[in-house]
Amino acid sequence: MSLFRHIRKLNALQNVRQLSSAGLKSSTLQYATDPQPQFTDAETQQLLQSMTQLQLDKVFRKRTVPDNSVHTQFMTTAQLEKEFLQTIEKAQQLLQMPPVVKIKEDTERIISKDPALKDFATTKYVFTDITFGLPQSERKVVVRDVDGTLSYATLDITKRMNQLYFPLDGRKFYTPRMFSDEQLFQRCLDEHKYEFILDRLTVQYEPYEAEFHNISAKVFEHLNESKQFDQLRSTRHFGPMAFFYAWHRCIDDLLYDMIRRDYLLNAVQLIALSYKIHKVPLDYQATLRQLEELQPSPAVKALAELRSGLRQHQAKGIENEIQTAIGKTETDFQADEISLRFIEQYIGSEHALKKVQLELAVQTLKELNLEKQQLYEGLKKAHGVQQQAS
Repeated sequence: MSLFRHIRKLNALQNVRQLSSAGLKSSTLQYATDPQPQFTDAETQQLLQSMTQLQLDKVFRKRTVPDNSVHTQFMTTAQLEKEFLQTIEKAQQLLQMPPVVKIKEDTERIISKDPALKDFATTKYVFTDITFGLPQSERKVVVRDVDGTLSYATLDITKRMNQLYFPLDGRKFYTPRMFSDEQLFQRCLDEHKYEFILDRLTVQYEPYEAEFHNISAKVFEHLNESKQFDQLRSTRHFGPMAFFYAWHRCIDDLLYDMIRRDYLLNAVQLIALSYKIHKVPLDYQATLRQLEELQPSPAVKALAELRSGLRQHQAKGIENEIQTAIGKTETDFQADEISLRFIEQYIGSEHALKKVQLELAVQTLKELNLEKQQLYEGLKKAHGVQQQAS
């Protein structure tokens, strides 16, 4: 009985592989050159990490996992401060972005040809280095062909051997149906399960595989149509998505979303990233330096949010209460002015594709900021704190 069950399982795997051989339709946008040097650049990484943001509620939200238990512990203020710092470090680790690299092509690499071994066996022999602790990228896999040729294994065989001896949790030997079935994949897209698709993608495929590039590009293209960018914000996939749009000169929809949500610093960083990738002769670094001096980094902002719950940080005076009620400080208003000037410069250039839409978003935000600033100044004057801030 077990033999028949095994045969049925093999037939099912073969059917799945036949489905996957057709694969998903190729994406419209692909990387024509190697994107890795641009993506791994220190300045690019800093821009992408800042755009991703560090929303702790989203990073540590409950997920469908075996253990969602809550641990309660009494701590001193010093212990709590240490725990805060460890929380920020853990959040940054969870937001580590999958690398964006070029597609690796299979090349035949022959080690030796031994005619004396021809027809020694009717099947190929695969030899795998199973040294413990060796990174999979450095693990050697070679194949002895029936004609006696010894060569390095193809990428597909190498991946299967690594999965056989050192299996990764969640990775399958066959293509999952959500990637092989076009209708099922489209259903996931239509239901806006973008993070689920990309998480599954990073487990099943390596970043240098063509399937990884094709599927991720289709997700980003669908996201650009649905405008559901906030679903990937504060996830490890937001950076690669923003890089994808900047590389292909289609940042306007994401830029509009950032302006509409009043993420002006991120909007400036997105434009700067596009200028950097395409070598636009414009000094965006001066604007970034001004904004960095006025606004804290995502990690500092998240740490301040954690500390705000402590009693010793609650009573900070009427001016702090006014700033909390308005949602902005005088420094924020200064940063907004710098950001809006830079964004308007981009809208007026030849690089902007959706000028009218962006102009309306900027004008709406300007009016809201003006109302907030007038209310802010009025409340300060009413409570007698006008001179303290000057």
